[in-house]
Amino acid sequence: MTHAPVPPGATIGFLGGGQLGRMTAMAARTLGYDVRVLDPERDCPARHVADETITAPWADAEAAARLAAGCAAVTLEIEQIPRASLEAVAGLAPLSPGVEAVYVIQERARQKEWLASNGFPLGPFRTVRHSTTTADAVAALGPAIVKSAMGGYDGRGQVRVRTPDEGRAAFESLRAPVCVVEAFLDIATEISVLVARRADGVAVAYPTSRNVHTHGVLTWAVTPSGADEDLEAKARALALGIAGKLGIIGLLAVEMFVLHDGSLLVNELAPRPHNTFHHSERAHPTSQFEQLVRAICHLPLGSVDVIRPAAIHNLLGDIWEGGAPDFAKALAIPGVRVHLYGKKESRPGRKMGHLSADGATPEEALDRVLTAYRALTS
Repeated sequence: MTHAPVPPGATIGFLGGGQLGRMTAMAARTLGYDVRVLDPERDCPARHVADETITAPWADAEAAARLAAGCAAVTLEIEQIPRASLEAVAGLAPLSPGVEAVYVIQERARQKEWLASNGFPLGPFRTVRHSTTTADAVAALGPAIVKSAMGGYDGRGQVRVRTPDEGRAAFESLRAPVCVVEAFLDIATEISVLVARRADGVAVAYPTSRNVHTHGVLTWAVTPSGADEDLEAKARALALGIAGKLGIIGLLAVEMFVLHDGSLLVNELAPRPHNTFHHSERAHPTSQFEQLVRAICHLPLGSVDVIRPAAIHNLLGDIWEGGAPDFAKALAIPGVRVHLYGKKESRPGRKMGHLSADGATPEEALDRVLTAYRALTS
């Protein structure tokens, strides 16, 4: 089926006005589109670049319908949108990704069970709904991580455990009706692949990003990742296969573990722009944000070739505790840019922005961004 391109001047709706919505909205405006946003926060980051912002909870299906009315396309920057709101949007405007794909991904147990049932590689896991079955799962799997099935991200909603009794206590402390118990893995490195896919099935996969997390939150990412040719091909093929099976329209980020024995396992999926590909603004002709707009508006997908290695480092609210950082120190490092999200309130762990850098090699790009971060925090 062919789809007519959405012309400039049309309105694109965003379920979510955080930093991902803001950066995608900026790309949409560059391409000539108007922007409408729905977000629970009145002063959300995307408000300052949107033509209209609707302030309402995600569960407000009537507000979701107001967002969609008159939009040529609607996308999202957060997957935790109740199904009723997604359906309210889809009844009035093309929603990308679609309701079923988001529904599968947004609940961790459902996501893992879907991946397993479709033959995609995963580490050992159990879905649990009681403290006793959680203890049993830890007894069977060994040291593990207990994660709430809904809502947990950036290291929240998860507890590391080593014994069945710790597993039981973790389930009780998380206060979630459904959790996933994931066995500890012998991880050599973490990588991710970002897929952009149109409604006609045309898709591209960005080269892998190498990622380092601290307490479950991304610290830095760099591309090219350094993966060998075989691993690179396998990772991109795996991500494209998952996106095709889900019928993704828009973006799908696939986080993966590379084990010391060379095995490649899926960690998590995200149907939206992803923190590990913020360097796409520097490394590729087409950023992930512009690529999302192209995909949902049925435009030709842009090149994902690496034109120059690049890296990013997250800026969390912790570094604002003594006052606003002196960003001139970071900007003094060659090749470094500062990206701030326009959030009015800083707090520990909150993503306030990121640094990006390019370089002649991935190592140089990473060294520049790490040096800039140290300059901010010394």
